[in-house]
Amino acid sequence: MQLEFYYLATCSTCQRIMQELKINKYPFRLQDIKSEPITAAQIDAMKKMAGSYEALFSRVALKYRAMGLNEMQLGEKDYRKYILEEYTFLKRPVCIIGDQIFIGNAPKNVAAIGEALKKLKRK
Repeated sequence: MQLEFYYLATCSTCQRIMQELKINKYPFRLQDIKSEPITAAQIDAMKKMAGSYEALFSRVALKYRAMGLNEMQLGEKDYRKYILEEYTFLKRPVCIIGDQIFIGNAPKNVAAIGEALKKLKRK
């Protein structure tokens, strides 16, 4: 089963979520997206699961406004390009458990990861 966790090691929110979910107790392939950038194949696979590149794109990244992207009409090709160029544009964490993808740090999303991990434990 595919178990992948994409995060930013310097992000306190990512660290908190990893501790809360006890990620280290599972055989996740952990990827710090700053030291090991997302590949085109990875982002394309994530898009296939998420339905769009936009779903993976973070509008709260500091560079979003700094680069003036908030004033532009971005399309799917743009979202993909920016995520590949700059790690901060990937909404994080991204957690893949089997055929499910969980994107971002919203409390309901973190709870959903926790539920998926509980089901994993029962198997």
